[in-house]
Amino acid sequence: MSTAYSKPVQVARDYYNSEDADNFYFHVWGGEDIHIGLYDGKNSIREASRETVKAMAAKLSKLGSDVKILDIGAGYGGAARYLAAEYGCQVTCLNLSEVENERDRQMNKEQGLDHLIDVVDGAFEDLPFKDSEFDIIWSQDAILHSSDREKVLKEACRVLKKGGEFVFTDPMQDDNCPPDVLQPIYDRIHLSSLGSPAFYKEAGEKAGFEFVEFEDHTSQLPTHYGNVLKEFEKREDELKGIVSDEYAANMKKGLRHWVEGGNSGHLAWGIFLFKKQ
Repeated sequence: MSTAYSKPVQVARDYYNSEDADNFYFHVWGGEDIHIGLYDGKNSIREASRETVKAMAAKLSKLGSDVKILDIGAGYGGAARYLAAEYGCQVTCLNLSEVENERDRQMNKEQGLDHLIDVVDGAFEDLPFKDSEFDIIWSQDAILHSSDREKVLKEACRVLKKGGEFVFTDPMQDDNCPPDVLQPIYDRIHLSSLGSPAFYKEAGEKAGFEFVEFEDHTSQLPTHYGNVLKEFEKREDELKGIVSDEYAANMKKGLRHWVEGGNSGHLAWGIFLFKKQ
């Protein structure tokens, strides 16, 4: 039986299932961790992206073999493999792209971690899990794709145990972002808005979480998208035949919008930590 997704989620699912997107994110963005990185001026996209994973893990109060983690919007599962390999955690990757999920499963096998990681096809607006099933909910740069972010937070709270932690990042608009200035980005992701730090704090508390902290790393957002753009332009000839010309042109245009939005002060990004009351 086919699953009915909301229109924005279906658009994201179709996009990430496309051969162009899969090849771009796998070959250019980093392959394992396809999210915004933490840069020190010297590290690569892949290294910076892994630094984000490490920084998020360091915020959690308990990690170990008896800890069950759910990663919503898991992409290629890089965070799950880090958490499984470093701490022995049991991780479930929920992701809407079957193409990404197949890469995830293959890398789990290749790295000898498939016994600790389960990969589930699905979307985070209706999580196919029981109440209070997980100790930690994890998400990186994925919730923006939902048109009902409040529901995503409520679902995360529902499947989290009392006292459990929810750690996530998401590209956002600044709390004081003027109307319409981010329209090119909204058009790119087929949505009418992004979340904001104030929105997530309020929505998280309404969902049943206690807000712990937001560690602001907004400056990393334009740095990351700028680095991805430079890497793509540097390797564009090499990627001909792997990524279509139309996709390449649209991706470069989209990356520039993110860089411009970040440099203008209209975007925000960082690490949130919530605790279930």
